[in-house]
Amino acid sequence: MNILLEVLNLKKKPLKKLSVSLKSKSYEIYFGYDILENSNYILEKYIKDKSIIIVYDQILEKNLKFLSGSLSNITNNLESIGVKSGEKSKSLEMYSFLNEKIIEKGVDRKSILVAFGGGVIGDLVGFVASTMLRGIDFIQIPTTLLAQVDSSIGGKTGVNSIYGKNLIGSFHQPLAVLSDVNILKSLSKKELISGYAEIIKHALIKDKIFFKWLTGFGEDIIYGNDELRVEAIYKACNIKREIVQEDELENGPRALLNLGHTFGHAIESYVNYDGSLLHGEAVSVGIILAYKLALKIGSTSSREFDIVLNHFKKVGLPTSIKQLTDKIDNKNKLWQLMQNDKKFSNGKLSFIIPEKIGQVKIRNDISSEVVLSLLKEEIEK
Repeated sequence: MNILLEVLNLKKKPLKKLSVSLKSKSYEIYFGYDILENSNYILEKYIKDKSIIIVYDQILEKNLKFLSGSLSNITNNLESIGVKSGEKSKSLEMYSFLNEKIIEKGVDRKSILVAFGGGVIGDLVGFVASTMLRGIDFIQIPTTLLAQVDSSIGGKTGVNSIYGKNLIGSFHQPLAVLSDVNILKSLSKKELISGYAEIIKHALIKDKIFFKWLTGFGEDIIYGNDELRVEAIYKACNIKREIVQEDELENGPRALLNLGHTFGHAIESYVNYDGSLLHGEAVSVGIILAYKLALKIGSTSSREFDIVLNHFKKVGLPTSIKQLTDKIDNKNKLWQLMQNDKKFSNGKLSFIIPEKIGQVKIRNDISSEVVLSLLKEEIEK
C-alpha cells in the first residue's frame, strides 16, 4: 500500500479509502485517480499468483488493456470474458452462459472473478461468484457513477426475472472495490445524471448537510469537477457503508436505501428493460413519486418537497414518468409490477417514505387506493 500511495502521490492524486466491517467479511473501498493502471499495487495482496478471470462490459475493450496490463504484473493466469452492455444482460440466460464460459476457461476454489463494468456487470458477476463451486471470491471495479456510489457496495448480487427486477440473487460481499474517477470521463450526460440520482438518494435518506452541499456543487459533480466527484462518491459510499454495517442482510434499516426503488423498478420492468431509460433515471422519478406519496399521506411538507424538486430540476434529473417514456399508460399494470417488489410481504407493500430531508421511514400501512390515485395523476397529467 505504501508503494501505491507513493506512486499516486507523486502524481499529486491521493487515494481515499473506506473500510467496510461486516460479520461475513470485511473489505476496503478505494477511491481516486489513475487506479486502473495502478491496480496491481492495490490488488497484489488479494490476487498474487492466483487464477483471475475478468468479466467486462464489451464497451470497455480499450480500458481492459490498462487493467489487464496492470494485473499481468502480479499473475500469469489471466483470462477475460466480454458481456454486452445493458439491463438485458442481467438475466438467467446470461448467468447460465457466464457460468459455462468461466468453467471452460478453467476455475478452482481459489480463482477470483473481477467485475469490470457498471451495475449490471457487478450484480451479474457477483451472483455467478456466489454460486460458482459453491462460492468463490470476486472484486468490483465499477465503471459508472451509479455503480461506484451504490451497486458495487454491500454485497447484493442477482439477475432480473420476467416478473421484476433483482428477484433472483444472493448476498455475496466482494474482496475489494476499486473506483477510478478517471473512467467516468467517458460517460454520457445521461449516465452521469443517472449516477447522481443515487448520490442524492443517499443524502435524502440520512444526511441533510450532505444534501445542502450537493445543492451547491451538484452541477459541478455531474459535469466534470474531478475533486468534487471523488468527494461526493466518498460521502455517498460512507452513508451506504454505515447502513450496511448495521444491517447487512436487509432485515431492517438497510431497506431505507430503497428510496425511490419501488416505483423505479416497476417503471423499468414496465418497459421491459428495453434500454430506453437507465436505472438511475427511474430511481430519480421514483424518489419524486415517493415524495408525492408522502405529501398525500401527510408525512412531509410542501416546503421540503419543493426544495428537493427544485434541485432535481436544476441539475437535470428527470422528475416525471412522462419525461422518461410514453409507454407507461396503465396505472393498474404499474401497480401490479410494484407488488412484485421484494418489499411486498403478507399482502402489503412497504414504501420508503420521506419525512424530512435526511430522514425517511419504512411504511407498510399505505392503502392501494392512495397509491393508485397517485399513479393515475402521474400517468394522465
